[in-house]
Amino acid sequence: MAKELKDIAYGDGLDGQLIDLYLPDGDGPRPLVIWSHGSGWLADTGRDDAEVVARRLNPHGFAVAGLAIRSSAQTRFPGQLRDIEEAIHHLRTHSISYGLDPERIGMFGESSGGWAAALAALTVDGIRAAVPVYPPTELLSMDEQMLPGTLQEFTRFPGSPYGHDDPESAESRLLGGPLQQRPQLARRASPSTYVGQDAPPFLILHGKADRIVPYGQGELFYEALAKAGADVELITLPHADHGPWNDFLTDPVVKRDAFTISSREGKETEARPCDPTWDTVADFFHRHL
Repeated sequence: MAKELKDIAYGDGLDGQLIDLYLPDGDGPRPLVIWSHGSGWLADTGRDDAEVVARRLNPHGFAVAGLAIRSSAQTRFPGQLRDIEEAIHHLRTHSISYGLDPERIGMFGESSGGWAAALAALTVDGIRAAVPVYPPTELLSMDEQMLPGTLQEFTRFPGSPYGHDDPESAESRLLGGPLQQRPQLARRASPSTYVGQDAPPFLILHGKADRIVPYGQGELFYEALAKAGADVELITLPHADHGPWNDFLTDPVVKRDAFTISSREGKETEARPCDPTWDTVADFFHRHL
């Protein structure tokens, strides 16, 4: 990597409102991939692993921005969405000084960072493609999709409900109260709500053995995008749990028996075996940025 710019403040520059920018060799303007790491919205650590992403994508000519947004302890939704909007506005406004192409921006993230990628791609102007990895996409339906026996892992205190509907769950904390008691806000915080015919291309990766964000979230999101006529691909890893996210692209054991389906211009392909790698991600962004 030729250049790193750390701790770039956006918005008020408070709490987690920071960006780390990794620029590849060569002259700009460069296409940009914005990365956000997951934390269940419990920490402002979205910049984590941005250097890992940059090491893989900088050689392909992409600039990489590690984006931190405020946690649910710092702000409630839609504060996180406002952070994403302000960060993208900052990067586009200062694109000349950073050597970025403001018209070629993609999103990439895992778990709640995948949620950020999906939500931004559907609601923020200028995002041309997104790669969400095991993202929450329809908050109100998460518990009904959970694998058998996994709801009990979400118990917070005696007598409370289990799962994502628990008043102390990550999703409830994001909304500022019990998830099922805030259905309108929960729908506003769900990327699937915003799927329409103008949706950009998506590459979704999700493991069927996910014990935290159920596979049905990725599957449901794919189906909604396909129905809307979007360019979308879903890579399914039958044996993959909820991370580590980089293993989805590098570990043969995690990737075993992976298969893909896609929908373009309303035409869906049959499921076929695949081997997701970093080249898969880079090729996707090359096609659409």
